[in-house]
Amino acid sequence: MPKMKTKKAVASRIKVTGRGKLRKHRPLTSHLASRKSPKRLRKLRGERELTGGFAKQARKLLGL
Repeated sequence: MPKMKTKKAVASRIKVTGRGKLRKHRPLTSHLASRKSPKRLRKLRGERELTGGFAKQARKLLGL
């Protein structure tokens, strides 16, 4: 049976840490920032860890 191909769309959005956790950027930060409050933008900064069913699905798509 051939190897599973990595879904590149998912690979470009999700980073795997050294311990195997999945991290992704928070949504709603790429544009139209002027109408969002500074408090909201601060909370959207950085990355967050994927958990639950979506993490399981992402692992499958990444071939992990």
